[in-house]
Amino acid sequence: MIIDTHAHYDHRQYNGDRDSLIRSLPQNDVNFVINVGSSMNSSRASVRLAGEYEFFFASVGVHPHEAKSLDEEKLAELKALCNNKKVVAYGEIGLDFFHNFSPPDVQHVWFQRQLGLAHELDLPVIIHSRDAAEDVFDVIKDSSVRKGVIHSFSGDAALALRYINLGFYIGIGGVVTFNKAGTLKAAVEAVPLERIVLETDCPYLTPVPNRGKRNDSLHLTYIANEIAKIKGVSFETICAKTTENALNLFNLEAKNVILRH
Repeated sequence: MIIDTHAHYDHRQYNGDRDSLIRSLPQNDVNFVINVGSSMNSSRASVRLAGEYEFFFASVGVHPHEAKSLDEEKLAELKALCNNKKVVAYGEIGLDFFHNFSPPDVQHVWFQRQLGLAHELDLPVIIHSRDAAEDVFDVIKDSSVRKGVIHSFSGDAALALRYINLGFYIGIGGVVTFNKAGTLKAAVEAVPLERIVLETDCPYLTPVPNRGKRNDSLHLTYIANEIAKIKGVSFETICAKTTENALNLFNLEAKNVILRH
């Protein structure tokens, strides 16, 4: 049993085989997938996908790239989307100072506003951080949010442990398999297994040996194997513990009970 805590199956790269690929996942031990919103359209699409597949759940939120497009009306729509019973998280939200597709000050405003909404709704957050490590940490620390995951974590061990002390989980994806990912591997070694969840960020960040190709949840096994090697434990232990972590963070078992009645 394995859980992909961060996927983007609404992406156009899956337009040719989306349904057949998704339906193949449970046959390959992928028990749950969280499809993550990063814009208004992808948030709507994530909720639709979660409604089509029993083992799919959704998050909604607007990525820092799209922050400049946000307004009060859209924030209200995001809040309404969160009323759907299959929405289990808010995100991905955060700061991205690498591209700066939205001005940094605008990113800050809507990051804080969306964190506030997540806290109001009692949803865990999915955090995006690129070239903004200290800013992201400070905004979260100054907020009331104390549950979530740092998506595609790229910092060092010290930063990872600071997030864990705030109550957060660390999302590990395909980058951990890359040859030049020494800092990330060291962070994985330092982070307690009880605080790691698996993710693909598909269709992006495909792990070795398929790097450069389209990613999907079937590649989680490469990520779990690499973490097992770093941690010196079995592949089965990684799958079992990261699954338990994801179930707890996103309250998936309780959601399933509710949805079945």
